[in-house]
Formats: sequence, structure tokens, C-alpha cells
Amino acid sequence: MTSSAPRRTVLAAALAAAAGAAAPSAQAADASRRPAAGTAAPATALTPDATARRSKSLVDYHAWTTTADWTKGQAQGTALAHGSRPGIRLAHPAGTFDYKDPHTGRTASWEYATWTSPVHRLKVPATELVASWNAHTPPATWIAVELRGTYTDGGRTPWYVMGRWTSGDGDADIRRTSVDDQKDGKSSISTDTFAIDSPASGLRLTSYELRVTLYRKPGGTLTPTVWRLGAMGSDLPDRFEVPASAPGLVGRELVVPRYSQEIHKGQYPEYDNGGEAWCSPTSSQMIVEHWGRKPTQQQLSWVNPDYADPQVCHAARYTFDYQYEGCGNWPFNAAYAATYRDLQGIVTRLSSLTDAERLVHAGIPVITSQSFLKTELDGAGYGTAGHLMTIVGFTKNGDIIANDPASPDNAAVRHIYKRRQFENIWLRTKRHDANGQVKSGSGGVCYLYFPAKPAPTQHRVLAELGIR
Repeated sequence: MTSSAPRRTVLAAALAAAAGAAAPSAQAADASRRPAAGTAAPATALTPDATARRSKSLVDYHAWTTTADWTKGQAQGTALAHGSRPGIRLAHPAGTFDYKDPHTGRTASWEYATWTSPVHRLKVPATELVASWNAHTPPATWIAVELRGTYTDGGRTPWYVMGRWTSGDGDADIRRTSVDDQKDGKSSISTDTFAIDSPASGLRLTSYELRVTLYRKPGGTLTPTVWRLGAMGSDLPDRFEVPASAPGLVGRELVVPRYSQEIHKGQYPEYDNGGEAWCSPTSSQMIVEHWGRKPTQQQLSWVNPDYADPQVCHAARYTFDYQYEGCGNWPFNAAYAATYRDLQGIVTRLSSLTDAERLVHAGIPVITSQSFLKTELDGAGYGTAGHLMTIVGFTKNGDIIANDPASPDNAAVRHIYKRRQFENIWLRTKRHDANGQVKSGSGGVCYLYFPAKPAPTQHRVLAELGIR
């Protein structure tokens, strides 16, 4: 993406261009928006093969998660939050800030404290970057995550807001939001993604730092707690096709709940037109429940009791980005997943289906973002400018077993997609729409949700993919 246009605008243009090719059921909460991989356990030594893969990777995911990580940052009013998941909390205010919520019109005063990461030098200078975080935000608290980077020409970006986030939406809360119209003539923010405006110029981001600001009501005692703060930087080549991978760790299918977004059509249209655009939160909820977590009956009490699978409505409400006006903000979905007990969520990119195989083999499903014409994915029955689904397994011959929420009902959610077709529509960075116009692809973007203390095999695979 080469402009700072809000993703909602980009999506509208993409859907208009793809009219007739994209079924209404597949309209994209995620969208064709930009070409866009951690636990506190000790680092696992990488195998020689894994080291070779990492050295060739065009993706760099880095996060701060451990006590040692948090002590290396610059704290202004924050302190360590001790426990099984070390983090940072607001210990004493560094100041106060008056914030006018653009979505409620209310202005309120907030105490704040900040934590700024050390500078992270990217292994590969990046054209794009997506931040993600895991945090607990009690009522009347929130966080803001910002990014500042250094260009290859020596210049620096401004502090870009990557998200203002809270898990709640009560009367005392702000409305979680991305921020449009952020740019400096060299780069810009599109909803949740930093992008160099003209990658062909050779300009790249060589390093970055993240700043998180923790807010609460003046005089309050509650505090946000941040357990994970990280970002995925990448520099992928323009490609309409990607090399084919050979099946490897195949013949396994994970037991993952199957939920259809389509049965929620018309429900709570204030959250992006109801279920037909809920591919992202529906996928997120499937994986949250795969790990044995779910909302309580009290948390679901607001949902109409006549609606099936009320937890999907809940996920849509609490991933909703009030600026984007949709539920497909990538980091907001990862942050939602991490509100559940001892779960972590990140946004990253994978380089191949081989990486996805290794994760699934270790018991970790992979939520993938892709866009395609109806003719490009046999068995889907639709085309889309952007859609989320979940890889839950691989057949014995290496084809993909996917939970696809763009299905007419829960029983129809399980699909088998041809390996080569799926691989290409997910990993490519360029594609042609129904009118032959060039559009962007996700380049392997995915959400990964996994336990705070993963099993040894899971920890090893994550570490080999650069995730700790």
C-alpha cells in the first residue's frame, strides 16, 4: 500500500472492483489492504536447519516479554508487574492527558505512564511493519502503542500511533481505535500497518522502537498490565506466484470448534454489518476455544438469547475498531485472544506452508489472511478481496484442512483446499482482480495464538520461527 488512506476506503474500492467475483458472504473484514512472525520461557537453541531458514527469512518478528526485556526499556512511571507472566504496570503517573474520544465526543482527563523499548535493529530492512501486544485493561483503563523508526537514509519517522486499545467498551472506557491520516512523506499508516510509500525507491526501515502508554482515571488504583509488546517487520518481493513447497509433516488434523460467520447475518449490524463480515473474530473465537477458553455466561448476557454461538457476537464486539468500522484489525484480534487466561496472541508472517505444517504438527492452528477470485480456490464457492480462515490440519497428501467461517452453517465449516492453490493465494503479495487490475496480497500474514507456557515441542517450533 502506498498511501495513508484508511483501510475502510481501500476495502470499498477493492470490493467495487471485484463486484461479481466476490460473494457477499466473503466480504472482507480483513480486506485487501496492504501486502503485509513469544513466551517468557528461556530461548531454545535452534537446529542448523532452523538457523538457515531464519537467516534467509525476509520477516523479522521481535517482542519484549521477559523481566529482562522490561528492565532494558525506558520507564516513566511504569514498574515491573511480577508473576508467571512478567509485564509492566502503571506505578505512578508521569503526567495527565486530556483525550477527546473521536467516537463518543467525550473529553476526559487521564493519568499516564510510558515504557519505551530499546531500539531493535531489523535483520532485514523493512518496507512494512505491524505491531501487536497482549495486555489486561480493567474498566476505565487503556493503552496506546506507538512506533518510531529510522530509515536507510538516516531520517526518522514521527511517533506513529499503531493503536489505542482497551478490552472493554463501557461508559468509562474509550473506544478502541486505529488512527488515520498519519504520514510523513516517506511512509504512512493504514489502519494497523506501517508501510514505506514507495518501496521501489529503495528506502527501507532499518530499526524501530515501540512506546506503550498506560492510562487510567486520575487518582485511580487500577492499572493496565502489558505482558507482550512486539512487531513484525518484513520486506517481501512483489510476486504473483510463490514457489511450491513439498508436503512434509502431514496427516494431522487438530480438533478445533467450527463456527460459521454466515449464521450471524444481520445480527448487531453496528459491528460491521453483522456476521457476513466477521471472518476475523469468528476465526479468532474458534482458536480461543481450541485452547479451552471461552467467555463466561455473564460476559455473554448482553447477546440476544435467540442467537446461536453468542461467543462469536462477543468476539465481534470486542475486536471492533471504531475508526476502521470493522472487526478485521489484525492486532486487535490478537489482543482480544490474549484477554483469555494464559493465552498469547501475535501477528506475523510465515514464509511457507512448511512453517504452517510444523506449527500444526506441534498443536498450534494458524489463522491466515488471503484474497482470491472464485476460480483460484476450488471448493470455496466465493471470491474475496480479503478473508480470514484457519489451517487446522493437512491431509496425507499435504492438502489443507481449513476451518472456513465463510460457510453456510457450522457443519459446512470444514474444508479441504488444494495445497498449491492455497499456498499461492496466501503467500503472494500481488494478484489480479476480476477486472485484471493489480491488487495486493497478504504475503503470508497470520495470527498465532498459543499458551503463555507452551509445551516443549510448541516452544521449540515457535523459537525456530523467531517467536519467543
